[in-house]
Amino acid sequence: MTTHASMDHHERMRLRAAAFRATRVYPGPVGELLSRELLSWEEFGYRLGSRGMIMGIVDAVMNAQLQQTEAA
Repeated sequence: MTTHASMDHHERMRLRAAAFRATRVYPGPVGELLSRELLSWEEFGYRLGSRGMIMGIVDAVMNAQLQQTEAA
């Protein structure tokens, strides 16, 4: 049986923050999909190994500018 290193608390919180923020940065179905994928990765995906792409997505979401709404 192969054991996989679990994610540390900081990584888990960063993934959760990016999942929440994805729905604000990308309103609609794209943001919802990103959010679900990030939460799924936090729960199960890290066991698969490579974190490069998913952490790149986290960085992109966290660094993306929020769009100004017409009401603002």
